[in-house]
Amino acid sequence: MARIAGVDLPKKKRVEVGLTYIYGIGRTTSRKILGKIGLDPSVSTDDLTESQINDIRKVIDAELQVEGELRTQISMNIKRLMDLGCYRGLRHRRSLPVNGQRTKTNARTRKGPRRAAVKKKGAAKKK
Repeated sequence: MARIAGVDLPKKKRVEVGLTYIYGIGRTTSRKILGKIGLDPSVSTDDLTESQINDIRKVIDAELQVEGELRTQISMNIKRLMDLGCYRGLRHRRSLPVNGQRTKTNARTRKGPRRAAVKKKGAAKKK
């Protein structure tokens, strides 16, 4: 089993897809990495030799930020926006959508589940 950047690549998947299991690498980046090494994207992750795995590791270490490094950088960028007090930082602070989406409806992923409205006990009985 190939282990790159602290992630075990899945067995019986193409290398192109297997590399996307690493945080910070998508299909396009995966293709670029394989192109630099000169490796066929359709090769299975099971069939990779130790030298090919080392080549992939070298390219990733030299050119990309992945996994923990990238997560740290992203969280620091968000923290910086919040400290500045800019609009995007305030939206992050309030857990609301940052990029201009509507919030009257939708935005449930960011806002969380709906809270039921609290009704007063004696309000409905008055005539």
